[in-house]
Amino acid sequence: MEIFVFLFSFSALGILYAMNTISELQEPYVILEIGVAVLVIVFLFYFLITRGNAPKDFLFFVFAEFSFTCIIDLTSALEYDGIISGFMEFYQKTGEPYLGTSYGIMMCYWDGIAHFIMYLMMISRITDRKAYRTLGLFWAGSLCANMSVFIVGIVAGKYGSEIHPAFWLNFLFLLMPVLGAIVLFTRPKDRPLIGGYNAQHAQSLKLIWRPLDIILLVLLLAAMAFTILRGLVALDSPLEACSIYLKQYEPYLKDPVGYPRVMMLHLFFYALPLLGASVYGLLKPGCTWMPDWTIFLAGAMIQCQWTHIGGFLHPRTTAPYRIPSDAFWLVLAANLVYAATPVLVALRVYTNPYFFLKIAPFPGQTGLPISEEKDTKYKLK
Repeated sequence: MEIFVFLFSFSALGILYAMNTISELQEPYVILEIGVAVLVIVFLFYFLITRGNAPKDFLFFVFAEFSFTCIIDLTSALEYDGIISGFMEFYQKTGEPYLGTSYGIMMCYWDGIAHFIMYLMMISRITDRKAYRTLGLFWAGSLCANMSVFIVGIVAGKYGSEIHPAFWLNFLFLLMPVLGAIVLFTRPKDRPLIGGYNAQHAQSLKLIWRPLDIILLVLLLAAMAFTILRGLVALDSPLEACSIYLKQYEPYLKDPVGYPRVMMLHLFFYALPLLGASVYGLLKPGCTWMPDWTIFLAGAMIQCQWTHIGGFLHPRTTAPYRIPSDAFWLVLAANLVYAATPVLVALRVYTNPYFFLKIAPFPGQTGLPISEEKDTKYKLK
C-alpha cells in the first residue's frame, strides 16, 4: 500500500500543472475551492479502495491524504529555488506568497521529504498491523511545531496583510497532528512500563556512574540557557546580552517576515518546560512519561531547527539579517548542537529505558503471601 500511496501522490503534479495553465482556476477563492475538493476526493478515493480490507486505524487516511500534499510542498520549494518551473507560479501570487520566504521554502522541503518518508513508513506499519506509536509521536511533534509557527508567523509577520483564502486550509494541517498526538498519547505504550532486575540495577546507579546522562544533562542545561536567551531577544528585552547577541550573532531573529521571532517564542514557552522536565527525568528514576515526551519534543525541535538554520543560510534572507561572517561558524555550531540535544536524549531514553521504568516488586516485597505473588503479573528482565 505504501508504494501505491507513493505513486498516487505524484498525481498532484497534474493538478498543479492544470491550474498553472488555466487562468480561470487561479482566482483566490477558486484555489480554495479546488483545494477543499481535492482533499475530499483524495480521502474518498482511499476510503473506497480500502473498503475490502479497511484499515483499523483512522490515521491511515490522514497519512495517505497528507502524503499527497507533501508533493505539492516539495514542488513549491523546488520551484522557488529555480530547480523546476511551470507548476506553482499562480500559487505564488494568489495562493500563499509567504511560501517564498526562506522559512517557507525550508518548511516545504521538510514536509516534502521528511514528513513524506514518515507517512509512508507509518502507512506500511498500519497495513502490516504493526505498532508505529513512537514514530507517530515524532511526526506529531514535528507537524505541530511546523504549523503552529507557520500560521502565527503569517498573521504576525509582514505577510499579515497579504492573506488569501488558501490560508485557511492550513488549519486542517494544524488540527490533524494535534488530534493525532492526543490519540497516540492515549494509546497503550509499545513497551512495558514495569521492569525487574535490570531496571532496579539501572536505578540504583548514582549519577556519577552514568557519564552519558551527565553529558546529556549539561547539553540540556545549555539548551535551556540558549532558549531563554533567544526568547528574551524575541521579547525585545533591554538586557545588554540580548542586544549583543542580536546584533553580533543572530540578526535573523528580527527578520520582518516574523517566523524566526515566533519560533523563538514557541521554544521559550513550550519547549523550555519540556527541556526542564527532561532534566528532571534524567535525575529522578521511574519517570515513565519520558519515552513519549522526549520523542515528541525531539520531533518538534528538529523541525524548528531545520527551518531556522536553513532560513538564515538561504539566499532569500536579505543581507541585513544574515549571520555575520565572523560569527558564522559559532552560530551554526550552536544551532546544530541545540537541534541534536533533544534527539540524543530521546535516543538514550528509547535504547536504554530501564532507568525510566517502574520497578516490579520481588517476592516478599508486596505484603502478599509468596504463593499469591506468583500469580501477579510482573515481568520484564
